Amino acid sequence: MHELTWRTGFEIELLAPAGSDRQALADELAARCAGRVQRSFHTDSEPSAVPGVGVFRHLSPAFDVEDAAGRPVARLVDDTTLEADLAAGRGAAGRAGHRGWYRVLCDDARLLRLVERHADPHAPLATVLDGVADLFGVTADAFPAATRVNDATGTTVAVAMPLPRGRERPCEVVTPPLEHDHAAALERLLGPARELGFTVPHEAAVHVHVDGGPFRRVGAFANVVRLFGWWRDVLWSTLGTNPACRRLGPLPAALLALVEQPWPDDAGASGWARLQAAARPVGLTKFADVNLTQLVTDRPVRDTVEVRLLPGDLDGNAIVRRAALVEALLTRCLDDRPLPRPGERAVDDPAAALDDLLGVRR
Repeated sequence: MHELTWRTGFEIELLAPAGSDRQALADELAARCAGRVQRSFHTDSEPSAVPGVGVFRHLSPAFDVEDAAGRPVARLVDDTTLEADLAAGRGAAGRAGHRGWYRVLCDDARLLRLVERHADPHAPLATVLDGVADLFGVTADAFPAATRVNDATGTTVAVAMPLPRGRERPCEVVTPPLEHDHAAALERLLGPARELGFTVPHEAAVHVHVDGGPFRRVGAFANVVRLFGWWRDVLWSTLGTNPACRRLGPLPAALLALVEQPWPDDAGASGWARLQAAARPVGLTKFADVNLTQLVTDRPVRDTVEVRLLPGDLDGNAIVRRAALVEALLTRCLDDRPLPRPGERAVDDPAAALDDLLGVRR
């Protein structure tokens, strides 16, 4: 039996069967705990086909499940990296969209945060931007299949459009931080998903979040960088990382070089503060095997280390088994002894090489 001892959150990417959607799973989860479902917005982004606009950011339908006492059970959201399984049914939405669902698009992250504060996720497409229009002192423009808000100069602030066909099916299950009985907690979410016909998408991954605080030290941070830098091939092989998974990648080479420099404390700033500042401009991104962006900022949005390279799965016990290996490796990173580079054994038997790293006897 593999157990986790750390407070851990999970993001598990699933796919609803054709004709169903993520709200169906949310409703089922709520029914099983005598809870309720709250509709909200999920923020994501995707490349833009509009010349001069690199990325469109958008709000899409999300569903927050609470138990009878109002405690969070799970949040179910879209994931735009899941595309391959939707190819056969891909296309523009009709005027209504699935269940009348829509997305709110914007080309500026700051504006989108403002739009989210003034848009009602329960409102229909025709009126969802009325609060945003009031904020800018204008009237929303209504079209047969869209609603738009332009400011007083005619510059577009946001547009609401029907959800593209098929985008109701991706379902990323986001758990709150779980403190004990992790596998049982995941099975309470994944068992109903299996019964409803949900499957593991082609590009699927599982993301694991652990508290970031313990890794805000030079030794611990450097070891995490060494683990996911030097041991990348070993981790992919042992964990069974999905090669079709999108938005994974190696850590910047400049970061691996940076952590090998000495970072002693001095009168002006601690070694960690100086390493943290030096790491910010090296090209860290959340779309890597491990997301360290929250460690190098002074204002983390989610104060975690996010390990992103676990493969997709619908079995809570299998997910926890892999997460337990990740936890053991991160625990080793908290030891200030520098992690070594992989030896020759890592090529022939990657799992045994990780056992050696952890001091585990077979």
